[in-house]
Amino acid sequence: MTKKDRAEFILNYLNKKYPKTPIPLKHKNKYELLVAVLLSAQCTDERVNKVTPLLFSKANNPKKMTALKVKQIRDIIKPCGLSPKKSKAILDLSKILIKKHNSAVPESFEDLESLPGVGHKTASVVMSQGFGHPAFPVDTHIHRLAQRWGLTNGKNVTQTEKDLKKLFPEKSWNKLHLQIIFYGREHCTARGCDGRQCTICKTTYPKRKRAVQTLKA
Repeated sequence: MTKKDRAEFILNYLNKKYPKTPIPLKHKNKYELLVAVLLSAQCTDERVNKVTPLLFSKANNPKKMTALKVKQIRDIIKPCGLSPKKSKAILDLSKILIKKHNSAVPESFEDLESLPGVGHKTASVVMSQGFGHPAFPVDTHIHRLAQRWGLTNGKNVTQTEKDLKKLFPEKSWNKLHLQIIFYGREHCTARGCDGRQCTICKTTYPKRKRAVQTLKA
């Protein structure tokens, strides 16, 4: 299979397997989505979804969040890990949203990435899932799968994102990144598949004999 053939197979296979792609992080507005994605760094979506109901019951917009003390935020989000850093970022970005953006989440990569605690991946998720703009958020999991499936040789998520955007139609990006995440969690996990076990791995590389060593993101 060529890289193009692999990409075509993967896209068709995942479209059939996951025709619907619900957003994993529970939220009711773009601000809640932004905060939830920030909290998901080095934390599972499942754990974030257990923490955010209490946080958002107290503050589901920038104004209400800035009324809280950083310790109050930290105590609530502690199960998500990195709570000192994340709680400060949430409070600081909320103040900036009020001051610079009329309390609204900005609709541009530049403005989003200028916020405390918001990197390119977080901004990409908000742009795609919050605003519907074409984006391809790449985390360490997608980076690992893209390497296993021979879609990239990138040594970091930045290069992997560029390679995936070249391979797949822009209209597929928002849905596909979620489909890859869903498939990875169910069938091509870090320990459950080494590049030779799941359907996609076996189809794209039927003669592969050695486990794939992922280049760190």
